Amino acid sequence: MKNYLVFDAGGTFTKYALMDENAVILEKAKVPTPSYLDSTKEEYYQVLDDIVNKNKSTISGIAVSMPGMLDSQRGYCMTAGYLSYLCGTPVADELSLRYGLPVTVENDGKCAALAEYWKGSLKDCTNGAVVVLGSGVAGGIILNGQLYRGKRFTAGEYSFICTQKEKFHTQEGFWGMQGGANGLYHFVAKHTGKEWTDYDGPKVFALANEGDPKVLMGLKEYTDSLALQIYNLNILLDLDIIAIGGGISQQPLLFEYLNASVDEIAGNNPLLEISPYIPKPNITNCTYYNDSNLIGALYHYMKLKGEQK
Repeated sequence: MKNYLVFDAGGTFTKYALMDENAVILEKAKVPTPSYLDSTKEEYYQVLDDIVNKNKSTISGIAVSMPGMLDSQRGYCMTAGYLSYLCGTPVADELSLRYGLPVTVENDGKCAALAEYWKGSLKDCTNGAVVVLGSGVAGGIILNGQLYRGKRFTAGEYSFICTQKEKFHTQEGFWGMQGGANGLYHFVAKHTGKEWTDYDGPKVFALANEGDPKVLMGLKEYTDSLALQIYNLNILLDLDIIAIGGGISQQPLLFEYLNASVDEIAGNNPLLEISPYIPKPNITNCTYYNDSNLIGALYHYMKLKGEQK
């Protein structure tokens, strides 16, 4: 059985795991990611060097999940999120030359979608989507049993969806600000009169589960906004299932409110009088959370290298 080294490069930490071809994690750890403010590409590669060299004799290849808009067929990064020192870099080719091993690179949101399609909530699904509620909104779209990337590899970049024309000149006008966890904190702060930075996920849901009326009003406004975009996504693509991921999605109360918001939109659409056959979005939790990017990156590697059907 083959083993692989898989990296999940984030703005704060880079997680890595030694995994077998069935996505079983044999070892896992993380290291700090060099800051984009004062670091270079070479400094980041040096962080990877120790990890790769320690495992090089036991692995068949390296798979990388990272932020940004990427040509995942070539492993080329047009953008790289907070890893800005990797912008305009053929990361897969450079790492392959550096380590003498095959290397693949895929966008982190798309890795989450691939993980769910391979072994999670979208398994055996023909058409589906994953929506990850992180600091922004990430994810990916499965169409006809394949990850849909688009001609320019930007399909599924939900954070860039404009939600408010009057605010399109600020981040507040886009789904990334409204739909991610930070969006929830903004909605709650609007009703409580506090700063949105006063909140995090545990604090919001502790107050919400205690029945704090102002926090619940913020949660309702947030899930209404989220449900609207999920409803539109489903109308556009007629999806079998939409899996919701990210830390806050593990809160039962969020799903209770989100389902109610979806029901409200779907049940009160006046166009139902004209065309009653408008399907309601079928939403569920993601199966994987912290390890989804690792699993999806491995799947992308195996597909690209012909090791997975």
